Amino acid sequence: MSIMRAAYASTFDADDPLAALVVGDRPEPAHPEPDWVTVEVRASSLNHHDVWSLRGVGLAADRLPMILGCDAAGVDPGGNDVVIYPVIPDPADPRGLSLLSERHPGTLAERVAVPRANLVPKPSGLSFAEAACLPTAWLTAYRMLTTRGRVDAGESVLVQGAGGGVATAAVMLAVALGKRVYATSRHPGKRERIAALGATALEPGARLPERVDVVIETVGAATFDHSLKSAAPGARIVVSGATAGYEPPVNLRRVFAMQLEILGSTMGTPAELAELLGLLVRRGIRPVIDGTYPFAEARTAFARLLSGDVFGKVVLEHTA
Repeated sequence: MSIMRAAYASTFDADDPLAALVVGDRPEPAHPEPDWVTVEVRASSLNHHDVWSLRGVGLAADRLPMILGCDAAGVDPGGNDVVIYPVIPDPADPRGLSLLSERHPGTLAERVAVPRANLVPKPSGLSFAEAACLPTAWLTAYRMLTTRGRVDAGESVLVQGAGGGVATAAVMLAVALGKRVYATSRHPGKRERIAALGATALEPGARLPERVDVVIETVGAATFDHSLKSAAPGARIVVSGATAGYEPPVNLRRVFAMQLEILGSTMGTPAELAELLGLLVRRGIRPVIDGTYPFAEARTAFARLLSGDVFGKVVLEHTA
């Protein structure tokens, strides 16, 4: 049996997710359907989704060991540079879909198998490391702003908890789209970096100079009341995460009086990923990378992600 190097969840550990991580040998990826192909991974990036998997959230025990990772860029069997779209149709899942590393082995490996339709051409202007940052965090931010948030119909955006992958991407994309952008962070250093990206950086809960048309929410209970108070009449509050609590109190009087929309958003489509790639190339935008690590140092990269000091994406580079 052919084997490859991979980073995978061997068990679950809610208190110490690194204890559940193994970097070692796994079987070559299988093709569950005839239309699947194997991609040689050149770069991958980490997400908090991987940490939740190690904690045992969203990943069933009967699927262990599971190769982690949703994001990657690499080379397809025809020698083409590609970005991997990580969403797989899954009728058995209540969402109708699953992400790589939930039911099918993920991208933190030398090779990954995906449906051929999940391959999006990588523009030559983006490196493999840059492209590997995009399929989850950046695609999520892009869909939140455009398809769900209808930012083209607004002038101002609030991004809560900037510093993480989705929120940082949302700041950069909203600035690139010509919007007035406000972003919050608890960390003074991160506020400085947010300001350098073109946003007005604020402490959490700070009063904004104006009410905004779109709010990007990935924090949850800790910021949701502020999001409601900062929303202009008819604003869209778009939610894709709840890292600081998923059951916030909601002032319904404000929701109906201001005619607010509270919208959920998850990932995006292959067409939106292609649009995102095109936008980055046209505008000269490149994702913020917190750090790049050789694949052999995957455990160190995970420790960095868990540190809480990350600004942007943590990337693994795979040797050719």
